[in-house]
Amino acid sequence: MLSRSKLSLEMKRKHMKNVCPLTVAAIAAAVTFATTTVRAQSGFYRPLTLAQAQESAATEEGAASANTPPQQEVPEGLLAGASVPAETSDGASADEIARELANPNNSLASLTLKNQLRWYNGDLPGADDQFNYTLLFQPVFPFTLPETSSGGKANVFVRPAFPILIDQPVFDAANAQFKSASGLGDIGFDIGYGVTEKSGFLWAVGMVGTLPTATDSAFGGKQLRLGPEGLLARFEKWGLYGVFPSHQWNVAGWSDQYYANTQIQAVFKVLPGGGWSIGSSPIMNYDWALKEWSIPINLTVGRTVKLGKTPVKLEIEVNYYVEQYNAFGAQWMVGFNITPVVRNVINDWVH
Repeated sequence: MLSRSKLSLEMKRKHMKNVCPLTVAAIAAAVTFATTTVRAQSGFYRPLTLAQAQESAATEEGAASANTPPQQEVPEGLLAGASVPAETSDGASADEIARELANPNNSLASLTLKNQLRWYNGDLPGADDQFNYTLLFQPVFPFTLPETSSGGKANVFVRPAFPILIDQPVFDAANAQFKSASGLGDIGFDIGYGVTEKSGFLWAVGMVGTLPTATDSAFGGKQLRLGPEGLLARFEKWGLYGVFPSHQWNVAGWSDQYYANTQIQAVFKVLPGGGWSIGSSPIMNYDWALKEWSIPINLTVGRTVKLGKTPVKLEIEVNYYVEQYNAFGAQWMVGFNITPVVRNVINDWVH
């Protein structure tokens, strides 16, 4: 008979066999889509002068208890992308584009694919053996607005986040064991108004929410959740620092379970040049029903390059959770993100 540790290792190997082809296929599809879009539309990119609504909307790391389905991470929101105007030529360097993408209030349109692997632990039986893969797709098409009275650059953001969950662990209380489920999770979104002042000060306000769109009730919240979000940050020559708080309550749906979650994303990014970005953007959650925190230590390293004329940001991030939900939560998260910059056809049509 296999020991528990050997059995856990064997289970994770089996998961990895299923996950790796999906990850490779997702990355290849994103590059192919971005390249095809560029070739079909000449002059698609007009760089601006310049990380979750997030990360960040990926799924929240695991269910908090046997009766609590996995919470959905809201989009990284206002901390997705220094300043370069949308009217400039397509000759901007990868470093200029990297600075623009680092600005929460940038005007670039992008299609982000986040590939996330999670390892779990907790007090529930078998929690330490759980593992899953999440593919999060987040299209961003901001709308540029006239300058503010102070000369600041203003944008409106509408950011949905579509999570595809593969082998999401769900605890079956009746049998006291975990089972896995796959499908589309609850869709997160945020709508915000942001301003980049000439001084480098950034601020934004908006609404964040979650739609009950999960294809499997085992990991769906079954609720419409809404709440406020905000941003206070500052751009410096060396990079960016700021904080992005938000909160959600359940406002409608077919589940009477109480839900109230506060999320705080701290952001610190250094831009050393050459298209590189290094920093930390931990997303901390407080569940008011459980009265428990989920707090990761985050490290993110990325580089913006050009594939032909297509700007693409490639990024690796790692989370280690120093505080997590007691019953069940993520212990580690390793992600690879790919973000091709595309033509903002919606903004062009509106203007």
